[in-house]
Amino acid sequence: MEGVPSRPVRIVVGFAPGGGADITVRLIGQWLSERLGRQFVIENRPGAGGNIATEAVVRAPADGYTLLMVGGYNAINATLYDKLKFNFIRDIAPVAGIMRVSNVMAVNPSVPANTVPEFIAYAKANPRKLTMGSPGYGSSPHVSGELFKMMTGVDILNVTYRSVMLTDLLGGQVQVGFPTIVASIEYIKTNRLRALAVTTATRSEALPQTPTVGEFVPGYEASTWYGVGAPKATPAEIVDKLNKEINAGLGDRKLNARLADLGGDMLALSPADFGRLIAEETEKWGNVIRALNIKAE
Repeated sequence: MEGVPSRPVRIVVGFAPGGGADITVRLIGQWLSERLGRQFVIENRPGAGGNIATEAVVRAPADGYTLLMVGGYNAINATLYDKLKFNFIRDIAPVAGIMRVSNVMAVNPSVPANTVPEFIAYAKANPRKLTMGSPGYGSSPHVSGELFKMMTGVDILNVTYRSVMLTDLLGGQVQVGFPTIVASIEYIKTNRLRALAVTTATRSEALPQTPTVGEFVPGYEASTWYGVGAPKATPAEIVDKLNKEINAGLGDRKLNARLADLGGDMLALSPADFGRLIAEETEKWGNVIRALNIKAE
């Protein structure tokens, strides 16, 4: 086989069609199909924050025909869920990074704060008056907000939504949130939300004028990231071939531009470097979740 598949390959994604993970994996699947002349089929298996899809791939044959769309949620889930039937780092082989995506610290325009320091001062002057909306316990927007609260000492109530939180943030029922750039950029551009900062360590090309949280809260960094994984025993030549082709895609002008439109910074890494990133993120969010005693719903 020499790393090139002879029949269709499944990429399993743990979320419904239309979200950030799904849109990203479809772009990569299309690229791989064109490059390798074989169909890469996207299979959506939503549920339990990505765990159902992950477990399905852990149990799949390690022959290169079943891949997993991996993301920051996998690193968070390792600590968030008590009784997983797999160990993500042990059971999934890192294949390739795709991109890192920033969240945005966004407030309803009614909040009298135009900067992060103004927001911190206002929140401290009005303890427990402000509410933070988040889409589910342990989601990237939730832990990004909890890390902010932990590092600044502000007392804000968290309101968790089963579905879309942005409607209430736009309506002012909650005052602050940490949504992804992808989900919120149109509202920011039309001034329906005010972006105070982005959560990545460096400014985002999608919102170049917006500072980072870390410019005011030293050491703060939160983001989600996407990549591709495979069952642990997948042969190295298959992993290396896929890694090479995905990295070529990240360097391709057209595909790069489409991923950048989603607010992503490319993560062209070797399998080993992607594995290190996963381990670091798992440890970092594990510490936050344990410190705050966050539990999956």
